[in-house]
Amino acid sequence: MIDQRTAPYAALVLRLALGTMFIAHALLKVAVFTLPGTVKFFESLGLPGPLAYATFVAELVGGALLIAGVATRPVAALLIPVLLGATWAHAGNGWLFSAQGGGWEYPAFLAAATLVQALLGAGAHSLGAAAAPRHNLAAA
Repeated sequence: MIDQRTAPYAALVLRLALGTMFIAHALLKVAVFTLPGTVKFFESLGLPGPLAYATFVAELVGGALLIAGVATRPVAALLIPVLLGATWAHAGNGWLFSAQGGGWEYPAFLAAATLVQALLGAGAHSLGAAAAPRHNLAAA
């Protein structure tokens, strides 16, 4: 049974954690790997280089929108393919993310958590909730 009093706060915690993680990964692509380095990595996987830029923008903008709680459901749903792509990219490294090159457990878990966010909605203290009816904070 879902506790209707605390569920909006659970969605808030998940939304803030996911948003922070997406922004951190976007900044990692700039500050550590560099965008040209990320392009080369994507190309080494057989992916088109420009997809690296699209991934960076999706992570940065999507993370910010999640933190703000704006369009949470569609934003979370649109970020799932990014995480499934990361799962695929790390699949050859084994299960544990501590494996060299990072395994696929972490991005797979994040994909599941992002799906949960898409199902839950924004929760409490979101800009999207300001437009939602007071009795239904999870709707945004």
